[in-house]
Amino acid sequence: MLYTCPNRPKCHVSRPLNAMPISISDPATLVFQLNGEAVSIPASCSPQTTLLDFLRARGLTGAKEGCAEGECGACTVVMVRDLDGRTVYRPVNSCLMFLPMAAGQEVYTVEALAASGSLHPVQQSMVDHGGSQCGYCTPGFVMSLFAEHYRPGRGDGACDPHSMGGNLCRCTGYRPIRDAALALTAAPPDAFSRRLDAPAPPITAIASAHFSRPATLDDCLAILARDPDARIVSGGTDLGVESNLLGRAFPHLVSVEAIPDLRIFHETAREIEIGAALTLSEIEAAWKTAPAAFTEWLDLFASPLIRNRATLGGNLATASPIGDGAPFLLALDAAVRIAGASGTRTVPLHEFFLDYRKTALARAEILVSIVIPKPVPPIVFYKVAKRRLDDISTIAAAFSITLGAASRVTAARLAYGGVAPVPLRCIQAEDILTGSTWNRRAVQQACAAIAATLRPISDHRGSAEYRLALAQSLLEKFFYECSEAAE
Repeated sequence: MLYTCPNRPKCHVSRPLNAMPISISDPATLVFQLNGEAVSIPASCSPQTTLLDFLRARGLTGAKEGCAEGECGACTVVMVRDLDGRTVYRPVNSCLMFLPMAAGQEVYTVEALAASGSLHPVQQSMVDHGGSQCGYCTPGFVMSLFAEHYRPGRGDGACDPHSMGGNLCRCTGYRPIRDAALALTAAPPDAFSRRLDAPAPPITAIASAHFSRPATLDDCLAILARDPDARIVSGGTDLGVESNLLGRAFPHLVSVEAIPDLRIFHETAREIEIGAALTLSEIEAAWKTAPAAFTEWLDLFASPLIRNRATLGGNLATASPIGDGAPFLLALDAAVRIAGASGTRTVPLHEFFLDYRKTALARAEILVSIVIPKPVPPIVFYKVAKRRLDDISTIAAAFSITLGAASRVTAARLAYGGVAPVPLRCIQAEDILTGSTWNRRAVQQACAAIAATLRPISDHRGSAEYRLALAQSLLEKFFYECSEAAE
């Protein structure tokens, strides 16, 4: 029997179906749990088949494709994962998850919720409050709300509507969906609750012809040395978009999710070290001493669905000039640790980005961790975009100013994204501020240096002149906010 993709609904996205067909008669080498049952991944399956396409080919059509880039959440499913020592349900975009990445893992789709014949309380609440109209987005909302409903420690209080921040709807106006979330109380003591009492499945090593998930750093480096065309993947939130929308093929994907060296979180008196393969949600749970700006930055960074898969290492390694991770970390004077066949080296982050989409990583090297020196200085992060949340930056800025006696600047870090081919620090402006009295005159001089340093481009998000004016006005905004806070 041959599994083929069902007819796809027409939308503004046109992408190649290079992942299909899926033959279920081929010998399978990989297995994962789907709605409580073991499911085999055929050996002949393309490594770029998405989890979403696989689910829909099996008849599980509750998850939909709306955007194929993690914007709409119509494809939401949940995974059983460990978060800071507790088993949780984590909603993710199945359109951005390559099917082999599910191997050994546990996935639930909306079809599992009412398997007994009765609507799940989350589904019933959506019905009772009129949270669905055309219904296209509804299963995605339900799965995000399902994960929030069973969130450990939530108790019997209302569900947080922001848990559905990665799900978009064009029919209801959101108020009924919000009402459905607020109407839910404690999760029932059902099989879904009992599942959280057991450990989450570990992420283990796997190997197939076109997909590898090594369990050690040495094994990973050996694979990269043998195959120069191998492409590293972790969360897949960027690579999935390349595959879905640009039709790019990767003959050999190497997942780093199972490498302990890349999943560390260490905090000492001297530094904080964050593993490159930790997801943003995992970092949020682990970094208990993080400054308030970190939480604000996370909310602006991406939706909960993306943060549950995206990694800080991946955000830096893609070297996007508009990535939100780089400006924040540049302002913290962070460095990156890189491993290769010759050993490990540490590179200051402001020297890591060499050119557009080009980094200091040599062939067969891998980014292992991000290191933030302590004490962590005061920092603010600004993001200018068309939407406040879940949008690409027109410009991002992070500022850290440390003041000594008589309001003299003892240290300055001014970092930007979206204003040059690479994220960067304005060193000249920093030098002007350092040693100066923190006042409007010093800020004006720094703004002049910013104008001489930055070389933004014009595109559909904003002109070069607009970006340059923003870069300067954000520093002025920061100065006035500091002045108001001191009064």
